[in-house]
Amino acid sequence: MGNTGHTAQNVVAMSDHRTHVGYGPLAQVEAYWEALRGNRLMPRRSDIDPRGIEAALEYAFILERVAVGVGRLRIAGGHLRDLMGMEVRGMPITAFFGAQSRPRVSEALEEVFQLPGQTTLHLSTAASYGRPALTGRMLLLPLKSDLGDVSRVLGCLVVQGEVGQTPRRFDLAQATRRSGIGGATRALRYAAPLQQSTLPRETGFAEGKASFTSAKTGDLPPYLRLVKSEQE
Repeated sequence: MGNTGHTAQNVVAMSDHRTHVGYGPLAQVEAYWEALRGNRLMPRRSDIDPRGIEAALEYAFILERVAVGVGRLRIAGGHLRDLMGMEVRGMPITAFFGAQSRPRVSEALEEVFQLPGQTTLHLSTAASYGRPALTGRMLLLPLKSDLGDVSRVLGCLVVQGEVGQTPRRFDLAQATRRSGIGGATRALRYAAPLQQSTLPRETGFAEGKASFTSAKTGDLPPYLRLVKSEQE
């Protein structure tokens, strides 16, 4: 993805790998990453050749770690642009998530860099006007940079359903993490955020009517006094 001069050894045939119904691009990207790393903990960024995941390029992306828990999109396929309705290169990956899910996504991303390990995020978003409900998955696979540090991610995002009005942002429902070669797999499930439908309904510009309480007869403010004139 964006690199030239690669040797044929980086182009791995994916025809023998079983794909998951609806999420075939994720299976292809994961199989390519596994084939490249071999007995290593992970491949290098320079190992990636777009021809190896040609059928999944629309859904693939490359992230660069720019701060703790922050990954910026360096390269992104057309599917990601379609979801946001704009060019996404240079955006943080958390831009695809709602505000309540962003801290969890940052935590999951940092674990990819620090452990390092593979992570699959399960996404969903509720329906709203002009925006049908969607479900999706995002795969995050660590890569070494040319300097040897773990600061890159090969990713894949597949969302199922009609996109509707953009931009579309998602809630994080579950994160499945696997650390190292043959490491343990654990799944973290998150409670669904409060849906907008449970909030009080707005009434436009109308304001509630204030209750009226009559003053007690004979009560006068303390700063007023009665002045009698001697003249008629």
